[in-house]
Amino acid sequence: MKIIGALLLVIAISAPASAMDNSAAEQLEKLDPQTRLEQRCDLEAMERIHKDPVKMVPDELVAYAFAEPKIKGDKIRSTGAAFRSKGEWYHLSYTCSTSPDHMTILTFQYAIGQLVPHNEWDHHFLVP
Repeated sequence: MKIIGALLLVIAISAPASAMDNSAAEQLEKLDPQTRLEQRCDLEAMERIHKDPVKMVPDELVAYAFAEPKIKGDKIRSTGAAFRSKGEWYHLSYTCSTSPDHMTILTFQYAIGQLVPHNEWDHHFLVP
């Protein structure tokens, strides 16, 4: 299921970083509830980072790069995520809660961390 999620994320990223488009919504609806929660929150993280004043251009996100996300009901907390922007990887943590169908974001907080050193990329499955 992680492969399907990664493909979904790539599809969603190619869309404008505004609201989720119909195609991305249709793809999310096909996923099992837990994967939908993870992917919807990952997509929200990418959109928020793109709009952030730090001027990053996220094109990939790995929620489990440094630690497995914690999921409880309609909420996910990822303290060990990473995202790629302009060829570099950065640490990321976020907390996200959704509607029961995991399609609507209710709350979202995130913090962009430090640059991930290149010598750590392979160990955490971060691709150039």
